Amino acid sequence: MLHQSLTEIYDRNLLQLKAEINLYNDEKALWSVRGQVSNSAGNLCLHLIGNLNHFIGATLGNTGYVRHRENEFTFKNISRENLLAEIDKTIEMIRNTLSQMKEEDFAKEFPLLKHDKRVSTEEMLLHLLSHLNYHIGQINYHRRLM
Repeated sequence: MLHQSLTEIYDRNLLQLKAEINLYNDEKALWSVRGQVSNSAGNLCLHLIGNLNHFIGATLGNTGYVRHRENEFTFKNISRENLLAEIDKTIEMIRNTLSQMKEEDFAKEFPLLKHDKRVSTEEMLLHLLSHLNYHIGQINYHRRLM
């Protein structure tokens, strides 16, 4: 039950991320910053992809993904097409990972610490979902600002 609900919500929100990326009229604006806005939409998108592939893919799904967090904020001018393709791969990874989990797996301790604290896998997945939504909101604001 939980894996189905989480899968649906992650799908919905990652599709919203794709929609936000697609709504930029000028692809260059994805990488722009202005005023006190220090993270571009492109970098926030890379950050979300890296975050989910690390904490869900590598940690729960044993995908072998190796995160290079600093690159999420330093890489620039990746094409919209490539960003959208990476979001699609992330959607598929989450679907595959969550579908392999048993209901009792969600109550187990998450293998990594969350801010120096042990939490359940369920709590971590909910935390990651709220992190995703927070940054989608930032991207929405960034798009309208640009």
